[in-house]
Amino acid sequence: MEIGKVTVLGAGLMGHGITQVTAQIAKYDVYMRDIKQEFLDNGMRMINDSLQRFLKKGEMTEADINQVLNRIHPTLDLKEAVADADLIIEAVTENPELKKKVLAEADAVAKPDAIIATNTSSISITELASATKRPEKFAGMHFFNPPQLMKLIEVIKGAKTTDETLNAVVEVSKRMGKEPVIVKKDVAGFVVNRVLIPALNEAVGLVDQGVATPEDIDKAIKLGLNWPMGPLTLLDYVGLDTTLAITEVMQKEIDQKYQANPLLRQMVRAGLLGRKTGKGFYDWKK
Repeated sequence: MEIGKVTVLGAGLMGHGITQVTAQIAKYDVYMRDIKQEFLDNGMRMINDSLQRFLKKGEMTEADINQVLNRIHPTLDLKEAVADADLIIEAVTENPELKKKVLAEADAVAKPDAIIATNTSSISITELASATKRPEKFAGMHFFNPPQLMKLIEVIKGAKTTDETLNAVVEVSKRMGKEPVIVKKDVAGFVVNRVLIPALNEAVGLVDQGVATPEDIDKAIKLGLNWPMGPLTLLDYVGLDTTLAITEVMQKEIDQKYQANPLLRQMVRAGLLGRKTGKGFYDWKK
């Protein structure tokens, strides 16, 4: 199937980045849809900020930026966004019920041969596909944050996803400049989070037990395992609430061993979510 027009549902943290990559690297026309004008304005502001950084680094010209912006069409109108899209990427908040609602609405107005993909870090692809009438044309596209810089994409096969759909999504991912990894079984956490989340949870356990300071734990993992960023800094970037949500899904779907450390839960209750609230394991207000 030839992909010509792409739609991204959601202009937030991930949605705006996916939109930018689709327009900037893959050079598709892309409709970015959200439910409030302020969300769209904020998404466009973040895209502009990111493009300006590429300009400052000398990686883009003003003419390049204008071309990218001309390919992006922000809209509040779902029908306008979806009606003749070949690929629809849902990128709303990591909440199963909300995702299903948005997916069902998009499915109802999308053309019959359109592929629908969901950007999720932990929710079952098969479960989300069930909200549509096209589970065979449905797949997971797990982008990593920020999508403008991170090369990896996990392409996940749901129970009914056809090989044709999977191949089309892999090709689009490559055109976006990504390195796709195919997840052949729809399991919670896919590949990266299956390895990462227990590691992050253990790092929280080390803080909880007073084994070492967050700074020293991060330093040890960066220098000892060659991670570009320590686990506690990474937690603050990802968001402690997001991480807790993923541990809960993995605990429920796979095994009790994925249970969140009590300190992680306590910090989420206290609103210490990391960078987005100004404080997590580190003080970001400085």
